[in-house]
Amino acid sequence: MQCNQLVRLIKEWYLHVSEETMAPARMMEFVDKHIKSCDVCREDPLLQRDIEKIRAFILPESKIPKAIRSQQNGPTPEISPEVSPDDETAEKQHQPAAAGPHNDAPETPGGS
Repeated sequence: MQCNQLVRLIKEWYLHVSEETMAPARMMEFVDKHIKSCDVCREDPLLQRDIEKIRAFILPESKIPKAIRSQQNGPTPEISPEVSPDDETAEKQHQPAAAGPHNDAPETPGGS
């Protein structure tokens, strides 16, 4: 990285990420925004390679936007079969209602 300002900003933003006062994805948004507005960064031929290394370190796999993950890894396998709305309705109808204190006879003070 040739831009000293970007290096300083990344260090500052990373401190916020490690203190959990900034989301990692937000940090990367700030990095991208700086790169677009900085002449030094736009001229740096190796910057994108360095930024991708930082992105891989900062963003855990689950936090990478789904569209980007699907492009990188191909289709994601289904974890569970799809449940149709009819199946959900049938399940709700077969579940018994919970008996609570409102369904019992009112209690009198001092017991029965």
